[in-house]
Order: sequence, then structure tokens, then C-alpha cells
Amino acid sequence: MGFALLLGLLLSRAGDLLALPRNDCIAAEQLCLLDSTCNGTYRILENCALAKTRFLPLDHDSRVQCLNAELDLGNSSLQHCKCHRRMKREEHCLRVFWTIHSSMTDGYFNLETSPYENSANEDHWKTDYNKLAALLSGSQLARDATNPCVKATHVCNLSKKCVRLRTEYASICTKGAGSEDVCDRRKCHRGLRNFFEKVPEDFTKRILFCPCQDELCGERRRKTIVPNCSFQYSTKPNCLWLLDSCLEDHICKSRLADFQQNCQPADTSPDSCSQHSHAACLQAYMGMIGTPMTPNYVSNSSAVVSLWCTCENSGNEKEKCDQILGMFENSKCLENAIWSQMHLKQTALERQEDFFYSSSLSFQGDSASTSLASEMSQT
Repeated sequence: MGFALLLGLLLSRAGDLLALPRNDCIAAEQLCLLDSTCNGTYRILENCALAKTRFLPLDHDSRVQCLNAELDLGNSSLQHCKCHRRMKREEHCLRVFWTIHSSMTDGYFNLETSPYENSANEDHWKTDYNKLAALLSGSQLARDATNPCVKATHVCNLSKKCVRLRTEYASICTKGAGSEDVCDRRKCHRGLRNFFEKVPEDFTKRILFCPCQDELCGERRRKTIVPNCSFQYSTKPNCLWLLDSCLEDHICKSRLADFQQNCQPADTSPDSCSQHSHAACLQAYMGMIGTPMTPNYVSNSSAVVSLWCTCENSGNEKEKCDQILGMFENSKCLENAIWSQMHLKQTALERQEDFFYSSSLSFQGDSASTSLASEMSQT
């Protein structure tokens, strides 16, 4: 390889690295691969992580080699690298993270830290939710006054991105929903992840955590994720099986670690969360939707959420199974985070908009809703 070509390749890689955040695992991996010593150690860890993913047993010498390799990279840029939500090549970044931290997956409670950058350090979308909400006609709001979930859906229908991605997952998930022979759960999950990752939280939170006073509203809220395809099986699997399915998948394992970290209960905390952030907990909860461990509301009459699994026939792992289920059913942090979102006080702008809605009833006619809005209101 000529010197000019080699220099061009290095400059090209340098440009790629500069375009990535400093602690990005993809950038850290590329730097490691340029160093012969780091490269060799990293390759050892790749084999270790692959064996764990495939549940292949490692002999004593192999385990020692894996642990030594992880220790050897303890001072490298890889050790403290993170991934970012909605980043390009997210799955590759997560694979790098779990390669470096493969010892964390030796047991369920060893998912010690989230692979994602702290959400407080990430850029937050500026959205036009309130402006779009103001476009709804007064008569439309009057019909939806007792069902906040319908209002949130109608606002979504006014956003090109929100309605497009919601239409996509609804179309995929409702095709053959309720029949495991027809419903493509993998594609349904992918569509749900796209929606919750790419649509601003101003929209997704209002749709998923809309406050309900009756079962009709509660049913709509529960059916937001098309549970017949995305959530339920013909019979409830064991929660330990659900966990194993999650740990085999880099995305699910990462979302679970993020959920554990950000929704960890703390009795001594005023908000019952160890990370002191209801917003981070809700973001982590929504991140679980569209994975093998997708949670959902358990009924039309409550805001209780759970996994679709059981701990019957768990043998001597019954306690572990109960703890998995309890992460969702018995977490005061998650419960309080959902409650606070559902009872979020209106901003001054939203109160002004609601006044505009009610005032406009006397002179606004029924604006024509799009056929898509009508169709999606049934989903």
C-alpha cells in the first residue's frame, strides 16, 4: 500500500472519529483496532462475548483469559465508552459495549450499568406538540373531552412523522393480531421501537400515559401497542424464559440494563427512584417496548403494568423469577413515574389552548378529520 493511500485511509478514519461523540463505543473500538496490543486483547473478548451469547460453557482457563482481557482493557477508551439513543449503528455500538463488559451478564443482577449515555446529557427535541394541538377544532375536542388518549392520537395525526410511524407499526402489528401463525411479532416489535425512538416524547408520552377515568379510555390506552401481537402469547411463558430471550439480544439486554438503572426503587428517595428522575425512568420503560420483554397495562381499569409471563413451575429459581416480574409490578419508582406523568399539570399554554377549544365550540363547525385519523382511532 502506497504512503499516500495509507495516509488517506488514516485521515478518512480520523474524520469518522471526529464526527462521533468522544465517548462513543464505535469511535473507541476504531481507536483500539489501530493499536496492535489493544486489537489482540479486544479479539479475545469478542470470542468470550460470543460464547456467553450462545450459552457455550467456558473451561476454567478460558474464563481466566476472558477476565484478564477485560482487566487489560480497563485503562483504554473502551472501558468507559457509551452509546446514544437513536444513534446510527446503535446495535453495533451496543455489541461493542457488551463485548467489553461481558462479565456483567454472568447473572441477572450483574447488569450493573446502562450502556446508554445519561439522558440528561443528550440533546432534547424541540417539538411543536402544543402548536399542533391548537389546530384541533373545538367540535373535535368536544367529542374527545372524556378521552385524553383520543386527543393525544389526534394531535399525533397532525404530525407527519408521528402519524407515519404510528401507521406503520399499527399496520404491521394488526395484521393477523391474535394469531401466532400470522402475526409477525419481530416486525411488530421493530415498528414499535421505531415509533418510540424516532417520535418526540411530547407525543409518545401523552399517547402511552394518557390519564383515564373510565374503562373505554383505559382500553384504548392498553391497546396502544397492539398487545395481541406485541405483548401476549397464546399461553403465558415463564418469566425466566423471557429473560433468557432478552439477554440473547443486544438491544433488549441494553434496554433492560437501562431500565434497571433508571427505575431502581429507593425507599429513602422522595420520588422513590435511586436516580431521582421520573423522566429517565419513563424513557427507560418506553425503551423496553418492542423487545422480547415488552411490558404493558394489565387491564382497562388500572394503570398497573407488567410483563406477559408467569412464575409457575420455576422450581428453585422461583425467587429470581418473582424479582423479574416485580421490577414492573412492584416498583414504586416506576409506579410514581407513571402517576406523575398522568397527572402532569398543564402548562399555561395548554390551559390557554383548552380555553380556546371550549370557546370555539359556539362558532366552529366540525372540521373534516382525515380518513387515516378515523382509522387509527380504532387501533
